[in-house]
This record gives sequence, structure tokens and C-alpha cells, in this order.
Amino acid sequence: MAVSYKPQLNYVDFRDLTEQIRFQSTEGKIWFGEQRMLLMHLSAMAAFRREIVNSMGVERAKGFFLRLGYQSGVRDAELARKLRPDRDEIDIFLAGPQLHSLKGMVKAVPLEIDIDQETGEFYGRVEWIDSFEVEICQTELGQMDESVCWSLLGYACAYTSSFMGREIIFREVSCRGCGDEKCIIEGKPAEQWEDAEEFKWYFKADPIIEELYDLQAQLSSLRSSLQQQQGQYYGIGQSSAYNKVCKMIDKAAQGKVSVLLLGETGVGKEVIARSVHLRSERAESPFIAVNCAAIPPDLIEAELFGVEKGAYTGANQSREGRFERANGGTIFLDEVIELTPRAQATLLRVLQEGELERVGDNRTRKVNVRVIAATNESLEQAVEDGRFRADLFYRLNVFPVKIPPLRDRLDDLPVLIEHFLKKFHSEYDKKTLGLSDKALDLCLHYHWPGNIRELENVIERGVILTDNNECISQEALFVAAPPSIETQPADCVDAGGNVTSGPSAAADSQHWSEHILGNQISLEEVEETLMRVAMERASQNVSKAARILGLTRPALAYRLKKSGILAES
Repeated sequence: MAVSYKPQLNYVDFRDLTEQIRFQSTEGKIWFGEQRMLLMHLSAMAAFRREIVNSMGVERAKGFFLRLGYQSGVRDAELARKLRPDRDEIDIFLAGPQLHSLKGMVKAVPLEIDIDQETGEFYGRVEWIDSFEVEICQTELGQMDESVCWSLLGYACAYTSSFMGREIIFREVSCRGCGDEKCIIEGKPAEQWEDAEEFKWYFKADPIIEELYDLQAQLSSLRSSLQQQQGQYYGIGQSSAYNKVCKMIDKAAQGKVSVLLLGETGVGKEVIARSVHLRSERAESPFIAVNCAAIPPDLIEAELFGVEKGAYTGANQSREGRFERANGGTIFLDEVIELTPRAQATLLRVLQEGELERVGDNRTRKVNVRVIAATNESLEQAVEDGRFRADLFYRLNVFPVKIPPLRDRLDDLPVLIEHFLKKFHSEYDKKTLGLSDKALDLCLHYHWPGNIRELENVIERGVILTDNNECISQEALFVAAPPSIETQPADCVDAGGNVTSGPSAAADSQHWSEHILGNQISLEEVEETLMRVAMERASQNVSKAARILGLTRPALAYRLKKSGILAES
């Protein structure tokens, strides 16, 4: 159904938008919904723009700022849908111009908006008053030969295209920055503009930059191939704690020494074990990983060291064990603490003599295998408790490496998140906008008891629950919100645009409830006031007011009639 906006309609009430702003001064953060925002000096932006124009030229600078505005528009279109799910299409769309005004970029006054979601038709005409980009040009660059509101225009194109689900292009048909009386933009579907293809060029990365990126990608690919050939792959991480582990592994990898990897569940012990193998002279030989905890105790010896036909019921044929399969290479024994006493004794012989006997056999076989063991428990304590052989512990503990938990290497979190996003975008054939700033902030303050494995599962859940071209929210990441860190109450913006001290929700709730009870205001009066306000916000539309109050239409209609409000309206 087509809907239109006419200038006589009032669209200035955007308290739902101002309520999203939170100032956390003690943490140095400003939030708008789940996105982190910045306050900048206009003069600083002006100097930056002048430098970009002087460095890149006007045309490339224009493309740069158009793309800058485009990124902001995409995110705000997503926010508008979430904040106004029960409003009509015009109210939802007007969040874009309102956000432009709210952010101090320009006073956006819609002159004409026609929207038809069913057919995809759109036409918009908006006046921009006091554009920050016009002011920048007037102070730093002087009058230009063409329109100058580049980032504002990029925002309008992205916001509307995302809102309509098709490509909408806005053009500045009049601009004060080039001597016109007013800044006016006009928007319609791309195919209705004769020069649409020429204009789309601005939204593509600069050809020189693309060429540099291609060269960078080729260089990175060559380096990656060289590193993998040299066996210098250690997973993903750049924090000092993780780099320290990598340097330790470097020193041990080239030798034959047994390595004992220590760390909590999910820290990536197998990744490190593979790194040791790839870095060693055995890189071209087999790497066999065994989870000792996953094999039944009565089968562990046969699995590791092999079995001869008829050794026990069910052994219908002879077969080699994991150690023989790893001959010449590396075997990784995860959860080595779960080995049975007999298996421990056999493993000790393999380490000392380099030979083994299959279960049910009387012939020894020589094996040349490097052993990398791992555990998330204390082997020393297991030795004291009599659960693990002391002599085997000393053989395995020649080169212990402690892998830090994720909470101790949070500098690696953004890199790991990006890695898993690429992985699951490919697996699920979708493209999200990544984590919202608030979701990332929550991840950075989360304890991560399950370490990298938990992070991988959380990101997979977020990708599954998030639609294309939307940010992954906090709710999409966690089934139940994890315990958050204690923070100072955030300041907020009131309806008049003033920053006020923001008490916690609980304290705020207590404040108004105490006020109601202290002034002996009855429940009926509270209910009547809420209904009147809801009806005003809904322009006396009972259905809309019911949605605002979380009631069904019949339930609200009954209460309105009972209180006499319906009769008044």
C-alpha cells in the first residue's frame, strides 16, 4: 500500500531515538542503541576534509565521504526497524532524517515522501538546513563548483536503499555549498536516473586503492603459503600472552623433545599441537590426534598400540594402532590423564625404548613417533593421588607449555571474532554487518569459561539468528545475558535534549514508584494517565495504542470505555 508524507504533518517527536543515547563518561563511551558513537570537533573534521581533498583530489574525496556516510546509513536503517516495529512505513522511514538532525549533522526537513513497499516505488524530496558539510566547505575550501554534502548524501542513499530493499539513489539538486539558495535532495529508484551508473562509481573503492589491496592480498597469500610450508602456523592471535607461547613452541618444534600442553578446555591445544608438527622436520609425515577420554578404558590399549587377531573376543583381524599409523610423524594425546595404568606403562616404554607390542602379540615393533600430550588437569596432583605414573609424568613433562585462557588474551578477541564470522558467513551463505559495538563490548567483558570453543559457538549462533545486512546484537549471541561488569550509571538525554544523570533502572523504577505511593495516586489514575498518553502518541488510534501498552485491542477498548476516555475522543 502506498503511503505519503506531506510537510504539514508533524514529525519532530523522536523521543524513542533520544532515549537510545547513553553517556558513560567514566568509561569514555557514548552509546546510541548498541552502536558506539563519537563527539568530534567540527573544525577537526573540516581540517581532515581539506587534507583528503588536497591528497586525493575532489572526485576521489567525494567517493570517500559518500562511502563513509553510506556505512552509517546502513546501520541506522536497521535501528529504525527495530525501534519502530509497530509504526507505519512513513514513521519508520522518518527516523533517518530525524537521526541526521539528532546527530547534529543537518536539520532534515522532508518536503515530500511517497513510499510503496509492495511495488518498491519510492520518491523523496528533502531540504537540508545548516548542513555541517556546507559549513566545512565555507570555512576551509570556499565555494565549490558542485554540491558538497557528500557524506549526508551517502547516508540518504544507504538508509533508503536498505529500508526499501532495492537500490535508491539520492542526488543533491540544489546546494548552498556551490552558491544555491537551499540544499535540496531528491531520491528515486536507480533505474530512473539517467546517470545512475556513473554515480554508482563513487560507491566503489578507488581503483588505485583496489590495486594496492590486490597486491597486498597476493603478498599475504604468498607469505601464508611460505609460513605453512615452513610449519610456522600457530592459529590466530597477536596478543603478548599468545606470542609468548608461540616463541616457546618455536624453540621446541625443531627438536625431538616431548611437549606437554597445559590449559583449560577449549583454549586450542590441538591447534598448538598441529603447529609443533608443522614447524618440525616431521611436517610431511602423519599427524594423528587422539582424545584419550573418548575411548573406552578396555579398548584404549588396542586403539593406541594395535591388536593381534584373536587377542580378545571380537578381535577378528590384526590391525595397527594409532602409534604405528603415526610412525615417522607426531601423535597428539589429548586428555592423557585418562589413560589406564596398563596404557601408561606401555606409553612409557614407547617413550623410553621407541618400541611397542600389540595387544595379544609377543613381537616388538620399532616406532619413531614424537609425542605431544595435553591435559586440562594437574598431572602433579594426579601423581600424588596415585592416578598417574610419576616416571611417565617426568618423561612427558620435559617441555611443558601453558596456553593462556581467552580471558587472559582479550586483545585477540576481535581477530578471532572476524575469523569465525568469515567462516560462518561462508557456511551459512549470508553476510551480516558483524557484531554491534555493544555486543563486542559485552564480549570483551565476558569471562569466557569455555574459551575459544565457546566463542566459536557463540558467533555461530549470532550468524544464524541475524538476518543479512544486520548487526549481530547481544541477544543473538547469548541465550541468557552473561553477568555484566559493574559500571557507573550512564547519563542520558531527556526529551529536551539535555544530558541528565542516569540512575540505574532499578533506582529509577524505585523513584517513580515511591513518588506515586508517596502522593497517594491511585492505580486507576496511573492506568488512566498511561492510556491517555498512549492514545496521544497513537493519534487516537486504539490499535496502535494497544500495541504501545502491550494489550490486545479489545482489552484496551474496554478500559477506555470504562474510564470514559473513548467517549471523549
